[in-house]
Parts: sequence; C-alpha cells; structure tokens
Amino acid sequence: MSPPPIKLAGKNSPANHQTLTTTAAQDARLLVRETLRISATLASAPLESRSNLQLGHDRLDEDFVGSSFRLICCEEIDGRRWNYVAEPDSVTGTFKKGSFRALGLHSRQPPLDVFKSFVTSYVVPEGFPDSVIPSYVPYMTWRALKHFFGGAMGVFTTQTLLSSVGIARNTAAPGAVAINWILKDGAGRVGKMLFARQGKKFDYDLKQLRFAGDLLMELGAGVELATAAVPHLFLPLACAANVAKNVAAVTSTSTRTPIYKAFARGENIGDVTAKGECVGNIADLLGTGMSILISKSNPSLVTTFALLSCGYVLSSYQEVKSVVLHTLNRARFSVTVDAFLKTGRVPSLQEGNVNENVFSFPWVKDGPVVLGPRFKDAFQEPSVYLALEPLFEKERYVVTYNPSKGKVYALLKDKAKSDDILKAAFHAQVLLHFMRLSYDAQPLSQQQIKDGYSNFVPTAKDLEAYIVESCKMVSHSYGIFKSKAAEQGWMMSEAHLNPGRARLIK
Repeated sequence: MSPPPIKLAGKNSPANHQTLTTTAAQDARLLVRETLRISATLASAPLESRSNLQLGHDRLDEDFVGSSFRLICCEEIDGRRWNYVAEPDSVTGTFKKGSFRALGLHSRQPPLDVFKSFVTSYVVPEGFPDSVIPSYVPYMTWRALKHFFGGAMGVFTTQTLLSSVGIARNTAAPGAVAINWILKDGAGRVGKMLFARQGKKFDYDLKQLRFAGDLLMELGAGVELATAAVPHLFLPLACAANVAKNVAAVTSTSTRTPIYKAFARGENIGDVTAKGECVGNIADLLGTGMSILISKSNPSLVTTFALLSCGYVLSSYQEVKSVVLHTLNRARFSVTVDAFLKTGRVPSLQEGNVNENVFSFPWVKDGPVVLGPRFKDAFQEPSVYLALEPLFEKERYVVTYNPSKGKVYALLKDKAKSDDILKAAFHAQVLLHFMRLSYDAQPLSQQQIKDGYSNFVPTAKDLEAYIVESCKMVSHSYGIFKSKAAEQGWMMSEAHLNPGRARLIK
C-alpha cells in the first residue's frame, strides 16, 4: 500500500493559492518537524550544523511552493537519508514529468569531516577498527616512522650515487640531478598511495587487478623508453612511468597472498609464498642475463621491446587464468548462474575460473548488473517502483531494469542479510537472462543489432511480465542453485559480490 500524498507548502505562498485544510497544514508542519528531528539525530551535529539544516529545509520548501508531492520511498547510505518524492498528475493519474526528485534529510558535512573521511579512505582498511586486530595501529605507526627515516636517507644516498658515477658532472649540480631523480620516485609513491584506495577489490577482484597491474607495468616501461626520444621531457615522462610501475607493484603485492593461499594445502602458505618468490627471482635473473647478451648485438630497440612485451602480457594473462579460486565474485557468480540457467548445472571450480572475464578493470563502470545501487539510478519514473513494490513485499530487495541505461538493478532494503544479498544478485542475473532471451527473440533492424542489447527498450507491460516470471523462477530455483554450488565446492558470500551501500528504508 503506497503512502498517501504529502502536501508541502512554502511560507511565502500567496493567500489566494492556499487550498490546504487546517488538518493538512498541521500534517505538513508535523512532517517538517519530524524530518528535522530525524536529521539531527542521524547527523549528531552541533548546534551550528542544525541551524544550517533548518535553513536547508527552508530552501527545499521554497522549491515546492503550492505543490502536492507524494512520498515514493526513503533511502539510507552510511547513516545519511534521502526522501524520494514526485508530484501526482490529476489528469493522467500518474506523475508529472520532471517532478521526481530526492530530498536530503541530512546536514552538509563540515569541510574538516569531509577531509578526514577522504584521508581515512586511503590510509585505513574498510571497516576500521572492527576489520583489524588491535595490534594493527602500533604496527602501522612504527612502520610509517621507519619509512619516513628511510625516505629521508634516500635523498642523500641517491645524490651520492649519481655523483659517484659522474652523471652530474657535465651540466648540472649533483643536488639538482638528485632532486629530479627523487621527484620521479616521489611521483611513483603518490600513484601507489592513490591506487591503494581500491580496498576490498584486492580480495575479490584480484585476478582483474593483477592483470591490470601487469598492463600498467608494460605501459610504464614503454614510457621510460620514450625518454630516449625526448630527453628534455625526462622528468614528466619518468614521473608518469614511475606512477604506472608503482601502481603495478601495489597490485602485485596486494594480490600475492590470496593467490598463494589458493594454492596452499594446509598451513604451509609461508612456504608456498617463499618458493613462489624464489622462482620469480630466478626467472628475473635469467631474463636479465639474456637481455645483456642480446643487447651486445645492438638490435632494434622498438622491435625488441614489442616482442618482449607480447611475451610478458601473454604470460600474465595465462598466469591469472590458471588461478583457481573457490569464492564467487561478481564475474564468477555471473558465469555460474548463467550456466545454471542454460543447462541446469553449476560449473566446477575449474570451469568457472576458466570462463571468468579478467578484462573487467576496476576503473570501468558497472556491468549489466548493479547490486546495491542508488534509487535514482535504478528508477527514473516513480510509477515503475510503485508497480513493482508489491511483488517484492516479502523480500528484502527489489529488482528492476532501467531501459535508458540497459542495466538490471538490485536494490537492497535496510534489513537485508547475507543470504538476501546473494538472492538479490541471483534474481538480477535471472532477470538479465530473461531480458536477453526477449531481445534475441525479437526481429531487429540492422541499427538495433549494431547498438546492441544495452539499448533494448521493452514496454512497461512486458517489463512487469518479465519481472513476475523471474520471481517465480527464483522462488523455485534459488535453493537448488545454492545446493549445487556447494556440491561443486563454491564458497558463497555477499562480501565477494561487493554490494553498494545504499539501502531502502521504510
């Protein structure tokens, strides 16, 4: 049952437009007071912030002078809330175009809090301090001090080394050359720090990040070679190359332990790691020796680099494809559900990992399924949500398809638990399967085929029918899918699916 229309009126409305009854006016004032009370409680803000909040709501009210808006739903992200409202159209019985919008029920964060949140997202793990043990803080404190003194010593050692080999004796002072070299290294460290914000993606999308890091390593090597053609641009090119190579180093270091853990049987991960690093060092030494021998014959630099790069990238691709992980991230979850819907069986660990797409890079936008999105991204018309809401009354999620974006969205409710999130992801894959079957079954023009599935626009009636059919299939097959996945050895956890933090609230 959808909530009744809510009347919002500004205090500056002309008298001849006042049509609200005394009761309706009291309800509107009560709504504003309750909204302000909830906002103050959520934000836990000082008196000054609450004053700003009151002013913010005054400005919002002025936007809706003399209008009747209906509450569609509420949304919460990390304690901050929004109300989604729309203005009914008495003529069509739906809602007026362009009236659908979000009202923020929280005060604007002070600049200091925004800065602290920004810094925290880079220097501590997600979920800190609950996600780590107490000894993590003193360990990282002393580690930071160690690197501080090490970086300071590096300035003097680099300057001495460059002076010793005679590089700085020609045209520049030793100090200037050393500073340029250190700036290059400093840029690399900044890039390493920025990429560390990928956070939990190093745990569940480690194959994709590992391969992306290796591609960046090759890009950095290519930029370094380019300095020979434009030596006057040495510093900017060397900085860019070092950023790319240090980002690659972060991905290699961060994904190394989970990969070795997948290979270890029992409590021998330390031994597996040590032997794996030894193999890498031996291969690196052999490659260095081969390159020294080849360089004596003065081969073409571009040709040699192109051949070696092809070998490096191919080896990297096969390396990550050979890793067999037991967990279901988004890519492997999509593979297993798609195979289950088509064949009735869940692929084995080996099959699922082989068919996983490792070209899904972290900086690429969401794929065809978005888990835990914002309400405004999933719905552009409030009437669509109100029509679907009864179908998911007993579920802790809502699944829909947005034709304008060509994606399936699984919105999570505030009480959604681990199994609810897994079921929402499964339901979204089922709906995507139905949408693709419908797309393939329709006669399409050449332009529609060229545009692809993302521009498929079903009618509102067809979309509702697809969702109803997907609800029936999910209620019947979700338990079967979980059972068969467990039989194949898959470990299912919502954490590896990386759901968004937005939640629908009552």
